[in-house]
Amino acid sequence: CSNDSEEDMFGDYDGFCGNDSLLAQVDDIEHEYLQGNSVDVKAAGDLVLGNPQSGVHQDKQDNIFNSENMVVLKAGKENDFQMNENDPADSNQEPNESVLDELPSSQLLYFEKMNELFSGSRKSTGTEERDKCRGSSLDKIRSPLSFCPEAEPRNRTTDFSSDSKCDLLKTESLKDHLKSAMTGNAKAQTLQVSKTKQLKEAVLSEEIYVARKTFESSSVDIGPFYGLPSKVKDLLKQFRGIETLYEWQHNCLMLESLQQRKNLIYSLPTSGGKTLVAEIILLQELLCRQKNVLMILPYVAIVQEKVWIQGLSSFGIELGFLVEEYAGSKGRFPPIKRRMKKSLYIATIEKGHALVNSLIETERIDDLGLVVVDELHMLGEGSRGATLEITLAKILYTSKNTQIIGMSATLNNVGDLQKFLQAEYYTNNFRPVELKEYVKIRDTIYAVDSKTEKGFTFSRVLNFKYSSNLEKADPDHIIALVTEVIPKYSCLIFCPTKKNCENVASMVCKYLQKEFRAHREKEKQDLIKDLKNIGNGSVCPVLKQTIPFGVAYHHSGLTNDERKSIEEAYSAGVLCLLACTATLAAGVNLPARRVILRAPYVASDFLKKNQYKQMIGRAGRAGIDEAGESILIVQEKDRHLVQDLVSSPLENCYSNLLLELTKGMQSLLLSLVGLKIAVTHEEVNNFMCSTLLGVQQQLLSKEKSLSEIVKDGLENLIEKGLLKGRISEKDHNSKCTLAVTPLGKATYKGSIDLAYCNLLYRELKKGLEGLILESNLHLLYLATPYDMTSNCSPDWMIYLRQFNQLSATEQTVADIVGVPESFIIKKASGQAIRKNANSAVVNRLYLTFVLYALLKETNVWSVSEKFNMSRGYVQNLLSSAASFASCVLHFCEELEEFWVYKALLTELTKQLTYCVKAELIPLMEVAGVLEARAKQLYNAGYKTLAHLANANPETLVKVIEHLSRRQAKQIISSAKMLLSEKAEALQEEVEELLKVPTDIP
Repeated sequence: CSNDSEEDMFGDYDGFCGNDSLLAQVDDIEHEYLQGNSVDVKAAGDLVLGNPQSGVHQDKQDNIFNSENMVVLKAGKENDFQMNENDPADSNQEPNESVLDELPSSQLLYFEKMNELFSGSRKSTGTEERDKCRGSSLDKIRSPLSFCPEAEPRNRTTDFSSDSKCDLLKTESLKDHLKSAMTGNAKAQTLQVSKTKQLKEAVLSEEIYVARKTFESSSVDIGPFYGLPSKVKDLLKQFRGIETLYEWQHNCLMLESLQQRKNLIYSLPTSGGKTLVAEIILLQELLCRQKNVLMILPYVAIVQEKVWIQGLSSFGIELGFLVEEYAGSKGRFPPIKRRMKKSLYIATIEKGHALVNSLIETERIDDLGLVVVDELHMLGEGSRGATLEITLAKILYTSKNTQIIGMSATLNNVGDLQKFLQAEYYTNNFRPVELKEYVKIRDTIYAVDSKTEKGFTFSRVLNFKYSSNLEKADPDHIIALVTEVIPKYSCLIFCPTKKNCENVASMVCKYLQKEFRAHREKEKQDLIKDLKNIGNGSVCPVLKQTIPFGVAYHHSGLTNDERKSIEEAYSAGVLCLLACTATLAAGVNLPARRVILRAPYVASDFLKKNQYKQMIGRAGRAGIDEAGESILIVQEKDRHLVQDLVSSPLENCYSNLLLELTKGMQSLLLSLVGLKIAVTHEEVNNFMCSTLLGVQQQLLSKEKSLSEIVKDGLENLIEKGLLKGRISEKDHNSKCTLAVTPLGKATYKGSIDLAYCNLLYRELKKGLEGLILESNLHLLYLATPYDMTSNCSPDWMIYLRQFNQLSATEQTVADIVGVPESFIIKKASGQAIRKNANSAVVNRLYLTFVLYALLKETNVWSVSEKFNMSRGYVQNLLSSAASFASCVLHFCEELEEFWVYKALLTELTKQLTYCVKAELIPLMEVAGVLEARAKQLYNAGYKTLAHLANANPETLVKVIEHLSRRQAKQIISSAKMLLSEKAEALQEEVEELLKVPTDIP
């Protein structure tokens, strides 16, 4: 059964190095089609997802299904992918030219050839036999999304031995199932094929092939766009509006160190365009070197922005790689090993660490070609800095082929970081928009000038008439400062606390002139309506008052949906002023013409230089403003502190491995032994020398050396029952091998804080004796995060009310965990208590009541009112619980005695992750779709991932309120990416099932 390439409608993209060029073959294909030639069965399988490229890569393994065909198997059961359901909101719409322009030619070819395929197979017995052979020969079905094919001849033949004939018979039923499902899909209407699109896709594949070969030969001539196909340049223009690179970006990409794949640290001011350089490098790795890439970002919100708003999913769909989100409870460990497509993992610091651990454990760390770290200065910030240091140190120690790229706007002691990462360094002071720094003392504005002795030079006096009442209400002259720029330009006011944000927003609106309400009035009313829908009829009274003036607040007290709506309105210019906390400076990118710092404090702590630089870095929008301004409001008492602040250098970045003991040093030592990276005291010492702490060990106190600290740490882990072995005082016994205990393995694989691992084990063990399963209250208690209990102050009347609403069986849960009813009653009534309950347990059960109410009501607003908590705090609790439940699940998977928890925690994690009605969960999996949007989509008829992936963006905009065309395209791209990931996962599972053991005669 040979591969008759003349009948392959898509040509064979492996043929770039054959006798005929692919561009010439396109004309032959079109000519053959006009003569009525039949089609390879492969075309039918590829129809299902409508993948954006038709490049083919011949995998040398036997029995390989492509991802599209795997989805067909599922489609046979659920009919999710029937082409007549592509767009439920507009299923009868006639295809027009604009729709066709949105589709790649490979997908149009799918539509056009379906009827011919199946009518031809019914007419000819010979064709049936040929199709039968092809359906059985699974190694002939190849993925259409693989790029950079190997240079192999086009015409191939495959010999089937007598043993393999048996395999063909085994797969016959799969083939029949496949054909049956595809027959239903074949009813799609016939469309016309654009030859231009065929040619464009041919050029794209050829350019990627050339680029890959260029990288392999290490040639200086790097090809059309920094070693990438010119389509990447087109996509940057389409998705980002970027037509040309800045000079520094070009110089950085052309560095000799990058050409030689050396590690690199680069530093530029905020808004300088650092991220684009990293993205071009990671695309080179994915497309040309065919390696997976890990991108580590500091916060969940930034991970979601990178996947969603900045459209990396869209790049993945167009260029044939997968984008996988690792944040919160999302992420698979170890990740699926892809044969056809490479993956870009976008992860938080914690999830990135867990991902690297899983790759080391499965000996796949060399599959990771590149690690990109944004905000590299986070190395010096608490437990998250310690986790980031551990992650990078493990990569450096275990893989000599993984390149590390780190970037930041605020780095000082670069020498230490270079030594730690074994990296080159590039820096530039470029900023696309000039930044002018000012401070305001009383009613006078001073320019920041480091050349002068005092650091300030006089600039101007504020020209704004204040009445005595206004002077009392606004002693810092915020009204004067903001009215100089709004509503024509945008403005951010950074405030020390969340409450201060709301007060400032309310105060500004109280004294703004009524003319401000007329600016984009209808769009502001639409925003209020949108927020009302998000709150199920409720809207924050402060926002209801301020939004008509184009003003809002932004802090962690908002829900994710509310924050997203406010950010979008600000970016669109509907809102012109945001009063926000410092978290916005380190989070999503919302630039402004003017940035005002309400005070040189974050909460009660004086501002650090790094924080100051991040905040003022938001001033000035590239392509919009000629200059950006920052104004720091200073009281006379803080004048000298501020003079030191503006003239001082950035803070140094120091290791936090010792400061964060359980999440730092002890966690590192446990995983080193568990992953067998280092299993003796000597090996551990060698590893420690390659950490940032090892580089900076001269800063350690003279009382203990690094080796002694390591020894103490290992002994402590042995005492806790996490490691087994012996550490001897004598040097000749330093090679005694250490091993991890089952509890130790569960702890590092579950990413459990070592401070709580023994407590968690005891509570899970106690749960086995009598887990109350009448409801999920008891299980929820076990999944309530320990680290949130310290910030919880229960309202005892609410506590008692919630307790009394439980059933008698549920009330026993409180007694089991150690909070008797009598204790709650006495606390609520103010009576003296002789025997106190454990405060951590009491607080944890209170938080469990909040989560229990959330899962029953799925309404953050009503629950936050019921418990007198901010909406943002309740949602943050929900997110933390989902993440912790996922960790506890992984913990239980490693301990056989806890097998019963696996199914229970799997379902609970899913409930906590989405906290919506079951029918909305498939839509909530799509990046950028939160609860309110999921409801809109579901009500409009988009009820599955397939519906969204095949939707028309123009139709989405028409039927979904407050949805822009850009957002519609991003939703569709994300759905396609998720669908493709699921297909790949299913492909891997089926391939495992179809493997024939080699020992069978």
